[in-house]
Amino acid sequence: MAGVNKVILLGHLGADPEVKYLEGDKVVANLSLATSEAYQDRNGNRVEQTEWHDLELWDQQAKIAEKYLKKGSQIYVEGKIKSDKWTDEQGQNRKKMKIRVLSFTMVGGKPEGMAAAPAPTAGMSAMPSSSPAPSAPMVSLDEGDDDLPF
Repeated sequence: MAGVNKVILLGHLGADPEVKYLEGDKVVANLSLATSEAYQDRNGNRVEQTEWHDLELWDQQAKIAEKYLKKGSQIYVEGKIKSDKWTDEQGQNRKKMKIRVLSFTMVGGKPEGMAAAPAPTAGMSAMPSSSPAPSAPMVSLDEGDDDLPF
């Protein structure tokens, strides 16, 4: 039986996207996304916890992120957990978890300093009609690298 590897996040960017242009017209963007939750402890004090997530976007999504996303932007992300393994200079085995973004939606208002511009359309997929219209379209990447048997 196949497993499920799906992540859904809604949060704010902690920094502007770091975009790298690679060989063969490949582009990768790395983002840091903060998600927060608040609750009351036993003493009635409000406690807020923030988790940081490393995101990875490729090709068209990376270009859109570079153009439209800034520190503080709020985005809705769907993706999957990926891990990178390597050996550092001291010979220690290292592992880093990240989220490979399959689709994202820009939500909230536009970040400060962003001029009004037409919304990007390349590589977009429509949101279901039952959901409220987002402030910008959803970006989807069909990598075709899943391990589904059909």
